[in-house]
Amino acid sequence: MGIEFYDVKLREKVTIPESNVRKTTFERTAKDGSTQTRYALRAENQGTKLTKFCSKADWDALNVPVE
Repeated sequence: MGIEFYDVKLREKVTIPESNVRKTTFERTAKDGSTQTRYALRAENQGTKLTKFCSKADWDALNVPVE
């Protein structure tokens, strides 16, 4: 089973096997001082780095390594 990403270089959707996908988080500080956390999946396709944002529930459910 794989995860679908959009490859902007090829301008098409590609399916990447779960074994090649990594989880990561992006954190930033908002103007009011609070911290915003976004959850994402990262992969690589033919040298192009792919990122797909997802919900925390999907991020937690996926059993892949964390970057």
